Amino acid sequence: MAKKATNTDITSEEEVIVTPEVIEEVVAPETEAEESAEEATPESFAKSGKRSKKHIEEVAAEEERQERKVQAKTETAEEKKGPKPVTRTKLERRSKTYQEKAKLIDQTKTYTLEQAVKFATETATTKFDSSVEIHARLGVDPRQADQNIRTTVVLPNGTGKTIRVAVFAPEADVKAAKAAGADLAGDEEITKALDKGEIAFDVLISTPAYMPKLGKYARVLGPKGLMPNPKAGTVTTDIEKAVKEAKAGKVEYRVDKQSIVHIGIGKVSFGSEKLVENANAFMTSLRAQKPASIKGVYIKSLFVTTTMGPSIAVENSGN
Repeated sequence: MAKKATNTDITSEEEVIVTPEVIEEVVAPETEAEESAEEATPESFAKSGKRSKKHIEEVAAEEERQERKVQAKTETAEEKKGPKPVTRTKLERRSKTYQEKAKLIDQTKTYTLEQAVKFATETATTKFDSSVEIHARLGVDPRQADQNIRTTVVLPNGTGKTIRVAVFAPEADVKAAKAAGADLAGDEEITKALDKGEIAFDVLISTPAYMPKLGKYARVLGPKGLMPNPKAGTVTTDIEKAVKEAKAGKVEYRVDKQSIVHIGIGKVSFGSEKLVENANAFMTSLRAQKPASIKGVYIKSLFVTTTMGPSIAVENSGN
């Protein structure tokens, strides 16, 4: 029978001492072999796509460019900035004449309509005869049909402008229109001018029967506000009355998308008295147009001004 080896049998053999140097000698050849194998294996790239050599080089170049960009921004931010620019007020950016006139008005208070009109004539800044205007912000919603205010008012002293009136009506009304002061009358004469793109009038009046003939000129007349409209009193059978009112100073006004009404009430050369009469006529007409559906404040704010002149706040009851 075979005899099992015991501890005493091993004593005669040489003792093997395992040291770090021995481990290194054993492991080193294997590691070096692996590294040399890796170096010998060339890096593989795809012919095209995200794994291609060209794409990898482009990505690396883009990363370097972004790093340089961030670094440049950081360096620029660290640089010392110049003095902060001085911001002038809106009044300081105006002309010297405007600044002098604006000093006459106390912007912290409101004036009566008569006082505002008087100040407007005294603070005109232009060398020509400035127009005097009223701007009223209303508490209406123009998108609602019953609150879309549009009407006309006859100013007692006119607007100071020469109004050219044209009448688009049959021959039976041409003589009456010209006798009333119309500058242009007749359907053929007006259509020939419109076909050429010529508009030699400021107000166009038409009879209801002749309105369909103006349909094809709506794109020309509409944007200029010259298309006849019953609300403006320019579509009527009483041609003679319409012409006289237009010549006398009949003005159309309407609320815009911002719920504001703008209207010119005359020239500075009119003087305060005539301008106040025109202003009162407009305010009477505006208050009469208050929609029944308005429960709150109707006239929110009111200002009087001249062409390129300072504005003057007017006190109002809001009705």
